[in-house]
Amino acid sequence: MFRIVHTFTLVGARPERVRVEVTLRRGTPGIRTSGLSPTAARHAVERIRAVAAGLSLRIPGLRITVNLAPADIPKTGASFDLPILIGILAASGSIPGDRLRKTALVGELGLDGSLRPVRGILPMALRARGEADLSTLILPEANLSELAGVPGRDSLGAGSVADVLSFLARRAELQRPGPAPACHPVRVPELADVRGQATAKRALEIAAAGGHHLLLSGEPGAGKSMLATRLPGILPELDPEESLEVTSLHSIAGCLGAGSPLVRLRPFRAPHHSVTVRGMIGGGTVPRPGEVSLAHHGVLFLDELTEFRSPVLESLRAPLEQGVVHISRSGSTTTYPARIQLVAAMNPCPCGFRGSPADRCTCEDWQVRRYVSRLSGPLLDRFDMRVEVPAVRWQELRAEPAEHEFTVHRRARVELARSAAAARSSLRRAPPADPRRPEAAPVRRNADLSPPEVRLFCEPDAAGERLLKRFVPALGLSARGCDRILKVARTIADLEASETVRAEHIAEAVHFRHGWRPPRGGTSAFAGSSSGGPC
Repeated sequence: MFRIVHTFTLVGARPERVRVEVTLRRGTPGIRTSGLSPTAARHAVERIRAVAAGLSLRIPGLRITVNLAPADIPKTGASFDLPILIGILAASGSIPGDRLRKTALVGELGLDGSLRPVRGILPMALRARGEADLSTLILPEANLSELAGVPGRDSLGAGSVADVLSFLARRAELQRPGPAPACHPVRVPELADVRGQATAKRALEIAAAGGHHLLLSGEPGAGKSMLATRLPGILPELDPEESLEVTSLHSIAGCLGAGSPLVRLRPFRAPHHSVTVRGMIGGGTVPRPGEVSLAHHGVLFLDELTEFRSPVLESLRAPLEQGVVHISRSGSTTTYPARIQLVAAMNPCPCGFRGSPADRCTCEDWQVRRYVSRLSGPLLDRFDMRVEVPAVRWQELRAEPAEHEFTVHRRARVELARSAAAARSSLRRAPPADPRRPEAAPVRRNADLSPPEVRLFCEPDAAGERLLKRFVPALGLSARGCDRILKVARTIADLEASETVRAEHIAEAVHFRHGWRPPRGGTSAFAGSSSGGPC
């Protein structure tokens, strides 16, 4: 007899539908699989036999062939255990097959017949929601919390194989996802706790409003890390579409704890400087998302930037430009989204006190040059804004913050600026480079504007044009550097509710990219970082 059971697998962040085809015929008894990696197939068969014996389920002594189609999709993991077992039982006539026609199953088997949770249930459930010929997705009960509040077709949770068999025989019902849990306010670090640093706070607000990459440099204890950790508090919450994307990635990576609802706050990832390329970008024998993808639609913070290994830092260049990560393996390529905002902090020299008013630096000039040379010009060129964070003076440390310095007020200004950018982008879109390609979704952040969109949305007025014309040759700006200045200027104009990019907006944007003096006794950490050469 021949039966088909539907299931899903993940290829990177993309769920793919899989047909589990089971046929029984005379021949040497045994279970043979195709379309599944040999190791995964061998382990799955062992688990299926053990569970069937423990539950007194009859597996016929025939030649059982299981094919997972399509064959060109890489399939690994234990999520195929349940659909393979149910397919064998249906093909042998042990269970009715009428309810299987519109039902998909996903789950790993425990040797006691229980169903164990699997990674990536949320994207699978969203894919099942879009399949017209499927009405039900059966999944492990422990995964139901990931679907709380997610609209769509029926997703049912089972605690064991026995529960699934009772449901298919119409003897019992399975558990459904609960309602979305109440959204309790999350306490975020208060920006006003950082005393002084008016210029750095202004830069943080601009970076949040436009999604611009930010580099902070200053001596130890100046407040660089405190500023960075307060950035998520002034960012707007994820919209429903972004929330599903972020939650799906965390589900694939196994980062969602038990009972975790949809992720509403923007991710903030701060890996240690000992992280490897695979940990940062993703990978492995079975590719998994790295820190860059787990920070999708959020912030990736690299503290002590110069302590990260050079290959790790250079691996960020492509994701910062493309917004995706491609992981190539033999015969397949896995893609994960990585639309991030990069924030980094560093000391100006090995001892950290270069340029300090107290002149406490003990580093030689050659030590400073070697220290700063750990960062390549192309990487530095990808930072839209670079801010020196000086030591806080005693008067600023003891002063009470003004009302407009608090997180709630800065967040309100950021939300208004982002709304203006989204509205402008949705009303007037730049034509796609290829007329045959469909138009892309509206850009939510000024940092994501393409070169044609920069020319369309960021053109300065006459005075701003003259100022930019003077700055470009004087600073040796690359084409990318010029575009990034225009994007930051557009964000500054949005914060001031200005329709036009004026000269003062250009001047401030240039200041945040090239407005530093070399520290006394040597080269500045940012000197010569405009990267006018090829990237």
